[in-house]
Amino acid sequence: MIWHLVAAVFAGLAAAGIGLLLRTLSRKRLPKWIVPVFGGLGMLGYQVQFEYDWFEHKQLQLPETAQVISSDTSSNMWRPWTLLFPITTTFSVVDSENVRAQTVEGDLVAEFILYQFERRHTDLITTQPYILNCTSRELVPLNPESGDADLNELRTLRDTSPLLTTVCQLANERQT
Repeated sequence: MIWHLVAAVFAGLAAAGIGLLLRTLSRKRLPKWIVPVFGGLGMLGYQVQFEYDWFEHKQLQLPETAQVISSDTSSNMWRPWTLLFPITTTFSVVDSENVRAQTVEGDLVAEFILYQFERRHTDLITTQPYILNCTSRELVPLNPESGDADLNELRTLRDTSPLLTTVCQLANERQT
């Protein structure tokens, strides 16, 4: 977080320097306020660029075995540019190295960990182990400490669910 503040300050200083250069080249015909306006626009431009590059930057940090299965965008009134072009603020990942598959009573069952990344003032990463029955499409979260299934949270996924297709495809690969 501190490095983003430092980068924003340097972006503002560089943009203010451009404003000062333009004022000097115009033989002081441009108004004095052009320098702080350029500085502010430079800092704002850096922040906007950083927000839109966050998702791609995080994807580059993931291992090659990780697959993004879903992402969500959001818009905020205090960031008016996001009303036209929403930014990605959360995404979910399954790592193929963590998928374990077995056949139970003829059904393909996969155990995996779902990683969820959320952009806040500091990035939030949550992990949750799950069991997925690929045949019946039933998804059950596991208690991270005990490993017991929480049957109260059982849900059935849609046929078109990216989580279902990704995990079951990985489980099929593990089986063969």
